[in-house]
Amino acid sequence: MSSTTKSISLREAQKIVLLSQKLPTQKVATDAKNVTLSAIEHLGYIQIDTISVIERAHHHTLYNRNSSYNSDHLQTLVSDKKVFEYWAHAASFLPMADYRFSLPRKHAIASGKQKHWFKRDEKLMNAVLERIKFEGPLMAKDFDKKGVKHGEWKTAPTKQALENLFMQGDLMITKRVNFHKVYDLTERVLPSTINTKTPTEEEHGEFLIKKYLRANGVGKLTEMTYLLKNMKPLVSKALEQLLLSGDIIKIHVADHEYYILPESLELLNTPLTRKKLNILSPFDNLLIQRKRTSEIFNFEYLLECYVPQQKRKFGYFTLPILWGGKLVARMDSKADRKEKILDIHQLTLEPSLKKTEAFAEALNKELKLFLKFNKCTSVRLHKTIPASFQHYFEQSYPELFV
Repeated sequence: MSSTTKSISLREAQKIVLLSQKLPTQKVATDAKNVTLSAIEHLGYIQIDTISVIERAHHHTLYNRNSSYNSDHLQTLVSDKKVFEYWAHAASFLPMADYRFSLPRKHAIASGKQKHWFKRDEKLMNAVLERIKFEGPLMAKDFDKKGVKHGEWKTAPTKQALENLFMQGDLMITKRVNFHKVYDLTERVLPSTINTKTPTEEEHGEFLIKKYLRANGVGKLTEMTYLLKNMKPLVSKALEQLLLSGDIIKIHVADHEYYILPESLELLNTPLTRKKLNILSPFDNLLIQRKRTSEIFNFEYLLECYVPQQKRKFGYFTLPILWGGKLVARMDSKADRKEKILDIHQLTLEPSLKKTEAFAEALNKELKLFLKFNKCTSVRLHKTIPASFQHYFEQSYPELFV
């Protein structure tokens, strides 16, 4: 280890990461919608997911950053042209202020340097583009021919054309109707004041690094380029330049070497709220890189909805629970919206969790808010591990349970 390389403890690294992620949730006194926008701008992206076992991931992630979050915020911010949909490591909501940094990917797809998963049909793409040009915003179903079936796992050719046009930047999404995308010409969606100058490779690399480190505290090259095709050489070069300039530094945490912004070390002087509990989405920015979650929080996590039922250990849609600066439990849940009951199929405590009474009190407090967020009024608890916790929890807080 170099004598000039700073070393911090794993506990200190966890604190920096959580504060950088705006966790645990802080109460806000300012306009709630602006707090949501600020969270998106700080985190850099909010992943969109279609699973609606509980409230969808993009709402869930923002709920954990804004105590006054409302699910209408996202659509309003899209309508106000403060946020737009595109691709980060996955489909996401992105800050409009960062629009120009989506251009390198769009240009690469348009030129054929980067492949999209749908086959390109230039003639059909042009026809789709012309219809939107003259008719205005349209959804994929507006192109469907009645009676034509494409098969359970097939995507209609016009939908493929729309997505290719979207990914290469000719179209943007103006809103969603019942979660269906509404497409329009990019020139009609973009604010007139937005910077549309394509960044240089140096600018792009620096942006990716600084954006990642502000949102995540510490990071490695592999983490900064997670699922970003062909970006490692560009980001690696930018890292060298930023190290030379002192804009970033290296630190050691246990057996791992990370990059960090020097000012992020000042977060060690900021108190971390340890009483507040957060029930997290599987797609939360804190958790999305599972290897990183394991290394920093010693928490092995797998979303088991993609695992055959007989092989599941924790449940179909397990939500990690953050408390006391640690990931201490997992809750397999489903919102029964008709009965307004949140089913907790299995609540599993980590073996390291010792203060179960204080944990139960914190979970009870958060569950009351989580129920409201999911439009439920009570909890149906099926199973806990250890089993002894179920009776204790239900008896301690009977007002929550049916």
